[in-house]
Parts: sequence; C-alpha cells; structure tokens
Amino acid sequence: MEMNYDDKALRQIEEELHTDIIPGTEIMADVGSHHFVKSAKQVLVPQPSDDPHDPLNWSIGWKIATITASTAVSFTQGFGPLALAPMFPYFIEDFHCTLAQAVQFTGVCILVLGFSNFIWVPISTSFGRRPVYIFSQLICFGSSIWRAKAKSYGSFMAACVLNGIGAGPAETIQPTVIADIFFLHSRGKWNTLYWVFYMGSLMVAPIISGAMADHAGWRSFWWLNTALLGASTLMVIFMFPETKWHRKHPDEIVTSSALKAASPASSTEKMATTTLENTSNTKADEAAIQQVPTTASVVPPELGLSEQETAARDPFLGKGGPSKQQWRIFQPNAHPFRSMLLDLWIPWKLFAFPIVEFASFVCSWSCSSFLTINLTQSQAFAAPPYNFSSQSIGFMNFAILVGALIGLATAGPLSDWVSARATAKNRGIREPEMRLPAMIPYVLIMFLGNVVVSVGYQNHWPWQAIVIIGFTCAGVQVAALPSITSTYAVDSYKPVAGSLFVSITVNKNVWGYGFGKFITPWAIQDGFVPPIMTNASLITLWCLFGILFYYKGKTFRRWSKNSSVHRL
Repeated sequence: MEMNYDDKALRQIEEELHTDIIPGTEIMADVGSHHFVKSAKQVLVPQPSDDPHDPLNWSIGWKIATITASTAVSFTQGFGPLALAPMFPYFIEDFHCTLAQAVQFTGVCILVLGFSNFIWVPISTSFGRRPVYIFSQLICFGSSIWRAKAKSYGSFMAACVLNGIGAGPAETIQPTVIADIFFLHSRGKWNTLYWVFYMGSLMVAPIISGAMADHAGWRSFWWLNTALLGASTLMVIFMFPETKWHRKHPDEIVTSSALKAASPASSTEKMATTTLENTSNTKADEAAIQQVPTTASVVPPELGLSEQETAARDPFLGKGGPSKQQWRIFQPNAHPFRSMLLDLWIPWKLFAFPIVEFASFVCSWSCSSFLTINLTQSQAFAAPPYNFSSQSIGFMNFAILVGALIGLATAGPLSDWVSARATAKNRGIREPEMRLPAMIPYVLIMFLGNVVVSVGYQNHWPWQAIVIIGFTCAGVQVAALPSITSTYAVDSYKPVAGSLFVSITVNKNVWGYGFGKFITPWAIQDGFVPPIMTNASLITLWCLFGILFYYKGKTFRRWSKNSSVHRL
C-alpha cells in the first residue's frame, strides 16, 4: 500500500470498491471523488511529493544516470566471485590444492557475501544508498588487487573473504534503488534488468577469465577486474545521487480540516496536508512542504478533472533533479544506532512471513541452478571425452548470457503485462499476486534445461546440445524466476525492500555454499544426474507454491497488515 491514504479516505475507497485495501493492494484508477497524479493515463504508485528533489519526480535523464551507475555496481561487484570456474586447473597447479578445495574459493565468497548485508543494509537505511555503494566498491577494489598478487592458497582465500564482504550490496541495494525512483507499474522490467545484469556478470566473467587464464595468466583477469571496479566507482561518485526519500505512512498523515471547508475553486489547486518531507534533503526542507494530493484529498466529482489537470497537480513530475544535499557522501540520521539495530532484526522477522519465504526459496534454488553449471562445467568438459581448454569452457557461458537476455526481453514485460491485464479486469485494483502466472513458462524452461544438462553430462552427449539447450535454459530461468518472485515480495512489503533482500540473499547464499560444498564429491560418487535433478525438483516444488500464493496470498498479507514493517 504505497499510496498516501489516511484512515477516512481508506474507508471511503473500501466502501466504494467493496474490497479490503491492505498493504500490497494498490488502486490503479480514479475511484469516485478520489483523483490521483497520472502519467500517460497511468495512476502513479506511490504518489510523488511536490518537491522537485523527490527521486520519483526526477527527469528521465537523472533516473537513467542513477540506474546506470547502480547497474554498473551490481555488474562489477558480481564479476569477480563466480569467475573462478574456468581457472580451477590453474589454481590447483599454483596453490597445490584439490578441485574440492579450489571450489571453496567460490563457496566461501558467496557465503560471506550473503551475511555481509547485515552490515550494508542497515547502513543503507540509516545513512543512504550512496555511502554503501562508495565504500563497498573500495573494499572490492582492494580485494581484487589482493587476488591478483596472492601467492598462496590461504592468501587467495582471505582475498575471497574480503571480496565477499565488499560485494554484498550487489544483491540487495539496487532493488531498493529501483523502488526509490520508479513507480509500481514499471518495476517489473527494471527488476528484471537488475537480475540480468547481476547474473549476467556471473556469466560473462567465466568467459573472459578462461580466455585470459589461457593466454595471459589468471592474474591478468584480476587486474582487469580492478579496472572495472575503479570505473564503476567513478560512475557512482559522479552519476549516483542519494535516492533514499522518506514517504509518509498513513499514520503520519494529518488531514487538514481547513481543506474540507475549501471552496470548489480552490479545490482544483493542490489540496494536501502540510508535512515535513525528508528534512535532510535541502535547507528549504526545514519549512513545511505541501504533500501531493492523494486519496486524502477529496475532490468534488462535479469538477470532472481531466488527466492533464490531474497531472498538473505535480508540476515537477519528470522535471526534477537531485539537490546538493543528495550528493553528500552520507545523509544525516538523528537516531542512527536505533535504525541500524532495527535493520539487524527485521530480516530475521521477515523469515516468518510466508511471502518472503516463498520468494527466498524460489530465488535461492533458481540461482543454484546456474551455480550448478558454474561449478560443474570444468569438471565435465575438462575431462574426457571433451578435454576442452579453460578458454573453450569459458566461452560456453555465452549460451547462459544469451538465455539471460531472452529472460530480460520477456520476463519483466510479461509480468507487468499480466499484472496490468488482471488489474483492468479487477476494476483498477492491483494485487501483487497478479504477477505470479508469469512464472509458468519459465518453470517449464528451467526443468528442461536441468534435464538436458544432467543427462547430457552423464551420458556424454554432444556438447552443442548441452550448451545450446541446457545452458541457455539456465540463463532464461535465472533471469526470470527470481525477478518475478522478488518483485512480488517487494510489492507486498516495499518499506522493507532492503531487509527483504537480506533475507533472500542469506537464504540463497547459505544454500549456495552448502551446494558448492557437496556437489563435486556427490557428482564424482553418483554421477551428475542425482545432484542436478534433486536441485531441479526442489525449484519445481517451491515454484508450485505459487499456485497457493496466487489464491491465498492476500490472506497471508492480511495476517501481517498491522505489522510494524509497513511503517518503517
């Protein structure tokens, strides 16, 4: 529930629509006398304020610059941790370790990466997204130099741990940034863009690392990684202003009694409660700011506001930009320790919410399907009868990347279209569960890909079948299933989007670490089919719960409608 309803307006809308308006449920059309700020006939959720520095009001140029810098961070922070697979033979030779020990370079990094967000997300909530990006990038930059210079197994492992600490924001911050600057109706495609670039970095890195290891030595890859991290750090400094912006919860909205007595002539102007909006953004914020009209503003139906007149009530929509305050390294916080301690607790609390658990499990096992390919490709293709070089094995990841691009082109637009179609049939009422049917084709693609990879590995099928069909399907599903389910969870619990992704990431990375720990010996002992198809069966099981959530998701949201997480 991202619209600025007060209790009275909320009751009026529920009576007019004969439905419960609970967190996650959004009104995407005018209701009776309630008019909302629109753009291209689309009601904007959440409603922007009338402050030009509100990220929702930023011009498309500023939004594109911001999301480009954010995406660059997600890409470069994900570039290193899973680039190691084609280089395993070189690590085994230089560090005198076994394959299982080399695989732990990846496993330990992703485990630390997940838990590092218990540091980064509280900082993001308390002091803003910008300081998190800057300092995490510097840590990744240092760890990349360390990896390039490491001379022993222990030294390289320590660099992996440091890289895991620094790379945590790649998995949690960009979805929050997307919710900060984009409206509900377009989040599906932007979240898919995030997943594709983040997972794409994990796919592109092995392609490059394998070729560089063969021709220039494995250390050269880490110098390239260092350069990419340096470039993306500069992008954050100069292209990423602070996007954190406080929006009033219904409990904070005070309806002015003077508005009720206003004349019809004055009613066409901005009728809003005077609020103090984001006091840290500008010096002018010390003064009261007029909140944009929402359902708290009751416009007489006889006025017949047109779309243009409705949109005109936010003169800065699409024309605003960041203030000088939003370029500071961090935003001041009156109670930083309280908010940070709260953020340490909220992810654990969210584990009790069924929707968060559903999203966590689907994301975790869907991503592990890609991790399976990353960890087994050298084991399968470097051995007879294939005997491929590191470069050749790395190039096979192009198929996963192509699949991810297919997922980018289809999953976000499909889920947004499915939601919009269902909303239109539901009298303009959007429920988060309306996205879930878009999962169906990607579940089928996922299962097909796992069958081809596991059986193909086991029976030494032609590599073309394994790579073109199996690897491509893995790329499609890993771009689609996590983006759809995580967007569903964010739509349901937007105020805690950052903490929500901590819950998802911890779940995903703990399973990824465990899977990376036992998949190599399991595959050696029993072949590739049992571990890979066990994982595929678990993905299918969690996705099938989507049927339950499609019909009962609103009931689950009703259980938590009074939770404090909606007022954060």
